[in-house]
Amino acid sequence: MGILNVTPDSFSDGGRFFDPASAVHRGMQMAEDGADIIDIGGESTRPGADPITIEEEVRRTIPVIEALSKEIRIPISIDTYKAEVAKSALDAGAEIVNDISGLRYDPRMTKVVAEYGVPVVIMHMKGTPKDMQKAPVYEALIPEILDYFREGIRIAMEAGIPEDKIIVDPGIGFGKRFEHNLEIIHNLCEFVLLEKPLLVGPSRKAFIGKILGDVPPGDRFEGIAAAVAISIFNGAHIVRVHDVKEMVKVAKVADAIKRMRVA
Repeated sequence: MGILNVTPDSFSDGGRFFDPASAVHRGMQMAEDGADIIDIGGESTRPGADPITIEEEVRRTIPVIEALSKEIRIPISIDTYKAEVAKSALDAGAEIVNDISGLRYDPRMTKVVAEYGVPVVIMHMKGTPKDMQKAPVYEALIPEILDYFREGIRIAMEAGIPEDKIIVDPGIGFGKRFEHNLEIIHNLCEFVLLEKPLLVGPSRKAFIGKILGDVPPGDRFEGIAAAVAISIFNGAHIVRVHDVKEMVKVAKVADAIKRMRVA
């Protein structure tokens, strides 16, 4: 899953693709580089970020989705927790909804997803982007996230979303301390027990920067590659990344090694 932020304040790319033409070109490049999905987001969800209006999020994302969907053949995902934005995106050509709130923030989201019959990503987050990194505490990290997913799956299915359309994402960096992120990646096999596709997004995250000596997002490449490879080996079905061309190669090697384990 290639990340395409159409925001002026992304933690990872500093608004490089805020211009719609630049965003479309980047999306086409990621598809050419081997992405299986392009995930488009119009609101920054970095720690401490303030929310934006529905109107502004639609203004940022919909022109890009409309144009890009005509140029590529792979699915486009809309990264939003707002039902109205999701509906507009699906009408514009998106085929997946990636909800960082795990279907909790907007009660209308399940109705939209069910109506359109598209896959949905239920992500775990403790708190909101504004406050999620203010000393998050867990009594039992993995069991609590598993319970969150079970509840999210129940919410989705009761709304009419088919079980085989549900994807789960443990939310690396979303309401997680440094050690929590490491624990999640180390124990990804626990989430495989849910029998749902597992998405993991370690790309350019702060925990990698800390391990490498507090380096900025653009200097975390080797650490990202390691996290992606280990995530795949431990059970991830989808990895959400910025550096598609390079991470496709990492994924191919990790997949080949993993196949030997189950052969």
